Amino acid sequence: MAMAFKMATTGMWVADECKNSFMEMKWKKVHRYIVFKIDEKSRLVTVDKVGSPGESYDDFAASLPTDDCRYAVFDFDFVTVDNCRKSKIFFIAWSPTASRIRAKMLYATSKAGLRRVLDGIHFEVQATDPTEMGMDVIKHKAY
Repeated sequence: MAMAFKMATTGMWVADECKNSFMEMKWKKVHRYIVFKIDEKSRLVTVDKVGSPGESYDDFAASLPTDDCRYAVFDFDFVTVDNCRKSKIFFIAWSPTASRIRAKMLYATSKAGLRRVLDGIHFEVQATDPTEMGMDVIKHKAY
């Protein structure tokens, strides 16, 4: 399959650009975050937005829609108590309360397939509002 990876459970496909962008973020550090969306007509998971390395977590949180679901990965860089620089990749399943029920169900059933394609995720966060994925939650999981 040169074009995409199929998610067997829902009949969704993951576009190659999703895995390629993730690998660029993971190895080359050219993205701070990637937001993915499902195109319901083509049944394809695609890249919606990417954040440059200089963007903050607040920029990432602001890039998520308030009325539609998304998947996202965020590369969190931090310094440990031993003064060691580390990086952890978070997978965030964003499903705000204002989104349609059909979208919530579609994103919930397709999540595992996308996670399999994105190899190297350290933590997962499921959020329905910004407080469930705040910087305090990210820091708590990373440390």
